[in-house]
Amino acid sequence: MSEGLVVAVRAIIAFFSLLIFTRLLGKQQISQLNFFDYTLGITIGSIAAELTVDLSSRAWPHWIGLLSWALLGFTMEFITMKWRYAAKYIEGEPTIIIMNGKIMENALRKMKYNVSDIMEQLRNKDVFDLTEVDFAIIESNGQLSVLKKPEYENVTCKDLNINKKKSGISTELIYDGILIEENLKPLNKDKKWLITQLKSQGIKDVSEVFLATLNPGGSLYVDKYKDHIKKILDIGDYKGPY
Repeated sequence: MSEGLVVAVRAIIAFFSLLIFTRLLGKQQISQLNFFDYTLGITIGSIAAELTVDLSSRAWPHWIGLLSWALLGFTMEFITMKWRYAAKYIEGEPTIIIMNGKIMENALRKMKYNVSDIMEQLRNKDVFDLTEVDFAIIESNGQLSVLKKPEYENVTCKDLNINKKKSGISTELIYDGILIEENLKPLNKDKKWLITQLKSQGIKDVSEVFLATLNPGGSLYVDKYKDHIKKILDIGDYKGPY
């Protein structure tokens, strides 16, 4: 068997093994991963890569290593789900770094953070003035959660005693010129109603529509293939050497 074929076969084994193991380990987003989860993912990926291209050794020791790391990761997840006390030490826990508008210097020192790190994360939360902050918490995944002082919080409809209708989640009615009739029934609409709505916007046929959605509040969004936009805005700041 040629080297290329061996690599291809081992790559298929590594790919599907990695696919199965990552599904077993859950679907956390990158932003939700703590440092341990991050390094675990890198290690499992590295073993899968070695399984594919390291032809100096047989495939099964690499696969056993891949399986072992995946099982250990799954075991840690199971332990942290069942025993909150263990999760406190394995995953870490949130740490308050600003309380009642005051910076907790000891907490910063313990987490090896400096003020510039906190200021950067505050700016990412659209907070440019420390006087606006009531509480700030470093979560176990390293993200910063901020609670502003009441006088700096955004005004809501509840504050103004305004009753606002729920918009809900939009449902696709037309996609790529194709009408999805089964999505009309839960919204108590029919094809005749949709055609009437399209004609009111100057659209003669469903095939002219790229996307049409409707939310429970009754708001219909329609995007045609031909948008008749003469010039698309360029938001880049570099026009190139021409």
